[in-house]
Amino acid sequence: MVVGDVSTGTELAIIGAGPGGYVAAIRAGQLDIDVTLVEADSWGGTCLNYGCIPSKAMISATDVGHDADTAEHMGIYADVKVDLGQMVEWKDGVVDQLTGGVEKLCKANGVNLVEGRAEFASEDTLRVVHGGEGQGSETIEFEHAIIATGSRPIEVPGFEYDGEHVLSSRDVLDLEDVPESMVVVGAGYIGMELSTVFAKMGCDVTVVEMLDEVIPGYEDDLTTPVKKRAEELGIDFHFGQRAEEWTEAEDGEGIVVTTEDEDGNTTDFETEKVFVAVGREPVLDTLDLEAIGLEPNEDGRLETDDQTRTDIDHVHAIGDVAPGPMLAHKASKEGQVAAEVVAGEPAGLDYQAVPAAVFTDPEIATVGMTEAEAEEAGFDPVVGTFPLRASGRALTADDAEGFVRIVADEESGFVLGGQMVGPEASELVAEVGLAVEMGATLEDVAATIHTHPTLSETVMEAAENALGRAIHTLNR
Repeated sequence: MVVGDVSTGTELAIIGAGPGGYVAAIRAGQLDIDVTLVEADSWGGTCLNYGCIPSKAMISATDVGHDADTAEHMGIYADVKVDLGQMVEWKDGVVDQLTGGVEKLCKANGVNLVEGRAEFASEDTLRVVHGGEGQGSETIEFEHAIIATGSRPIEVPGFEYDGEHVLSSRDVLDLEDVPESMVVVGAGYIGMELSTVFAKMGCDVTVVEMLDEVIPGYEDDLTTPVKKRAEELGIDFHFGQRAEEWTEAEDGEGIVVTTEDEDGNTTDFETEKVFVAVGREPVLDTLDLEAIGLEPNEDGRLETDDQTRTDIDHVHAIGDVAPGPMLAHKASKEGQVAAEVVAGEPAGLDYQAVPAAVFTDPEIATVGMTEAEAEEAGFDPVVGTFPLRASGRALTADDAEGFVRIVADEESGFVLGGQMVGPEASELVAEVGLAVEMGATLEDVAATIHTHPTLSETVMEAAENALGRAIHTLNR
């Protein structure tokens, strides 16, 4: 029996329960808004289920094994065995705990949860198709809506994901056995993070990249240590190569990936799997935006103002479908702002201190302005740097590759940004982000007593270096 259409109403309808959508829903519930959250796949979205969380779990697990297996110089000897199936089972347990927490928090804050795929029927109506045979559909009338449908992996022509030979980032995190070899198409942050994971498990990894560098968009001195460490792990790089096609190997063992350079020369790579990691694209094609007269821009996103409103005032867009970097924490902040705007609060977005982190080995993290960006913005920047080889904590952790850099306005001393590469960079960047957000000066950071010995001291030392009075490194 097919269940007929059910019609309900809500003050705020949110499409997508990722880190933007579920945060918006919880904040709306806290503000006593009647809110309905619609999700087509899993609570927590891609980030919690198939991206940020599972990949970091795999990174942590493989780091444990690799560190134990390469610690002879510290007097530690181990014969490490990796059971990928068990590792994935542990990873899935972490994911389940977090996604279950999202569902409980939403319900505790009065959020009405609806499972199904939502599309617009009009400017004030959603149609939700429920999964499963005979489940029917539902019509939801709303006063306000937030689009938070996130993004998906980009497919390369000729490399459609099949989950067996051609893998997406979702597929690669669910493998039960370590492949003997893998070609990774793309040396961006996703490709580099997961290339490192599999190299540390003993997989023979080859990375092919159209451009001539790893992790494009970051300064060379940040990415060079990452490439160096990857090469030490045995990762083989081929730059200036476009992936053209793949075929099954003649002997039936594995596949052959063919690439082409700008001169038309082709190269064949024999491998067991190919993992395509060329980026992500916004998901808007499921929403029937024509029904409400919205159209994505040339980047495939919806233009928004500083209160997350689209061209239709009562329809908001946040996260990967809105302009800006595809970052979970950006989506969460936008979700909070969107909910507060719907509630009539004086909320708005300020992107001057949005951090970004790459969880490679070593990690990269940035926030605010680089020196070049500060100059372009009209500042006279002063820069302080502290090398991790001068950090007692980095040396005692046997991980002293990299540096911390802080950028400030020389006249006022205000901190404008920071860049760092090294262990726990993703954690260290928060202090610089706070400094930018609150308008702190170099003197504020340098005068703050930091615990010794810690990695956080490197931020203080970088500030002191910018002031010309660093103790544990030569001053500029």
